[in-house]
Amino acid sequence: MTSTVAITTEQRAEIKEIVCEILEIEPAEVTDTSLFKEDHNADSLGAIEILSSLERTFHIEIDQTELTRMVNLDGVVAVVQENLSA
Repeated sequence: MTSTVAITTEQRAEIKEIVCEILEIEPAEVTDTSLFKEDHNADSLGAIEILSSLERTFHIEIDQTELTRMVNLDGVVAVVQENLSA
């Protein structure tokens, strides 16, 4: 059984910063559950950019199948957290 590494407040802020920068949206507009595609007009290329930026920033490898879960900030944080724990 692998233990889950908790995401720090700083890491969560960094994840949000990456998402906002790539999707070109103001941090104040993004909530934990606002949907990137539906609420912020993000495209699939943006999701792939977010994934690769997270991999570089956190030195992890994220399977592209995880993109289906990375629809909002909570989803992205969960994917990063799981991959940090792996």
